[in-house]
Amino acid sequence: MPFSSLNDPVEVARARAALDSAWNEIRLSLSDPSDERERVRLAYIVAHLVLIAEDDDDLTRRAIERFRRAKAS
Repeated sequence: MPFSSLNDPVEVARARAALDSAWNEIRLSLSDPSDERERVRLAYIVAHLVLIAEDDDDLTRRAIERFRRAKAS
């Protein structure tokens, strides 16, 4: 579970909200928008960034950028 490393319920809520927001944007650009593997990969990215992001918008933006950067590599 990607968010199992998060102990604070507020951080978990932030991560879930950022995941949903980022996924809504990313899935439109995928050839298979229902690909659960890509959503899980994004969830791990969000979990990694949640403690360093300045706010919810920053978390979403960073997650999208990292997802796309990794996809392009």
